[in-house]
Amino acid sequence: QVQLVESGGGLVQAGGSLRLSCAVSGSIFRFNAMHWYRQAPGKQRELVAIITSGGTTNIADSVKGRFTISRDSAKNTEYLQMNSLKPEDTAVYYCAADVVVSARSGANLYWGQGTQVTVSS
Repeated sequence: QVQLVESGGGLVQAGGSLRLSCAVSGSIFRFNAMHWYRQAPGKQRELVAIITSGGTTNIADSVKGRFTISRDSAKNTEYLQMNSLKPEDTAVYYCAADVVVSARSGANLYWGQGTQVTVSS
């Protein structure tokens, strides 16, 4: 069974930085991609960043130039480095792993429970 544990959220002043971590555990046959989403109260869930097994990254326009996604495959951990934070970045941030768990299974998306990021002005 695949489980994701997120950490690194908290309260930060505008202009500050945070680094979110997402540790993935369980039996993984094949890794496809890792994602970061965020959702603020009253707003739609937003895809923030993706990193594929080949190392390709995609960053949302709203955070491009400020956020960076990376992955440590040896530790099965993905990171979201957030710099120059703004109050509008305040949201619950979720990581999600696109993986195959066995040789005869298809890919599935597994979610963490989220970590709160609050940016004060």
